[in-house]
Amino acid sequence: MTTDADSEAGRTPVPRRWDWEHPVAPRWLLLGSVGVYDSDEDDIPLALCAEIEGLFVDLPSRPRERFTLVGCAPEGALADLLDRLPVEALGTERAWLGDISLAAPTGSPDTPPSWFGEHLGDVVVLGRRPSPTTPQTVDVDLDGFVHVHDRTDAVVRPDVAEFVLLGGDEAPYGTCRDVTGVFREQAAPPVPRVRLLGCRPETPLLTVLGAVSNASKASRRRRRIHAEVHMTAADGSIPPVIGGLVSGTVVAGEPSRLGAGLLDVTVDSDPREPLPLGVLDILEHWRIRRPAARNEWAGYHRELRDHWAGMALAHRIDAADRPPGTTYDLDGRYVSDIEGFYCAIGEAINGPGGYFGWNLDALHDCLRGGFGARTPFRLVWHDSAVARTHLVAGYDGRRLAPATTLDDLLDILAAQQVDVDLR
Repeated sequence: MTTDADSEAGRTPVPRRWDWEHPVAPRWLLLGSVGVYDSDEDDIPLALCAEIEGLFVDLPSRPRERFTLVGCAPEGALADLLDRLPVEALGTERAWLGDISLAAPTGSPDTPPSWFGEHLGDVVVLGRRPSPTTPQTVDVDLDGFVHVHDRTDAVVRPDVAEFVLLGGDEAPYGTCRDVTGVFREQAAPPVPRVRLLGCRPETPLLTVLGAVSNASKASRRRRRIHAEVHMTAADGSIPPVIGGLVSGTVVAGEPSRLGAGLLDVTVDSDPREPLPLGVLDILEHWRIRRPAARNEWAGYHRELRDHWAGMALAHRIDAADRPPGTTYDLDGRYVSDIEGFYCAIGEAINGPGGYFGWNLDALHDCLRGGFGARTPFRLVWHDSAVARTHLVAGYDGRRLAPATTLDDLLDILAAQQVDVDLR
């Protein structure tokens, strides 16, 4: 069943939420799969619920990790940097290296690599010492971060006898016999349990709940759920909560205080980071209405600005591109980071709450057409001095990559026939 508003706006049709007779309105719809269903059935309605406890939690900052390059024969910039450090277990001097990649030795050009490597970001060299295992080499102590999608991800050790070290643009940094601190098992979930409060299960989830008392391995498999979370908005639409996932094993269901016939369902979570608590504020903002004015995102910090742009993507309205040659005005007063640029250009092209990319790859896609604008077009960037001050060369510790500068953005836009007028 689609809404009349969706048809009139050209938005992709979405079903209205279910009828709901309880005083506490449902806020979330879970669509996904359960263990008794085939893997291709991944969008089954599982439940409406009033609250999801454990989905939005602020975690401590991810701690820096310690690594050692064992039996390292350094080259290039790494060798130059090590020459400036004292030869001792941990020198008092430290030197920032940036990024370093671990790769498998190059084989035959016709043979695909056995391992595609790992990337370490924001790396600091702590010191070096002669290696006790391999003559004429050193052990190099580092700290930084393994580049993973989720801090709980496992990093599997490859079956290689030697690691090739590469810097930016694949510049050779040497080799090492082993690396410690990088490879690890999957971590435990930061939030061990999620609770679906005030939940009205659909038939598949009711079937799962019926097997809770069975402790067998087969029962645990049948009690697994994997569900994407959707928000039930005031207009009846159900946009997805990007990154919102309830995945794990159902272990309990009990009557809920939120209404007769509703259940509180407990799920032992799979390893996965929760969404930041501030995302809930963004979702509540969008639940009531689409933004009516530009820059309603401006008070959020970088991570939440990224989630705002994701919410704009989830609410994107399919509409014809305006013709080539159109002029758009970008309000640059709050473009103090790259995430602010994505929010601002989305609103320049598509109005308050608009979307026009939320990373560089997505920006390139949008510039090809189909997202509200067709190149060539003109972009008047007001208050561009803010971006000139903040989008500067350096290292982006949030993205674990070199920073995207204003000049980088101008080059990208110019290459796609966007005439930018900096004001």
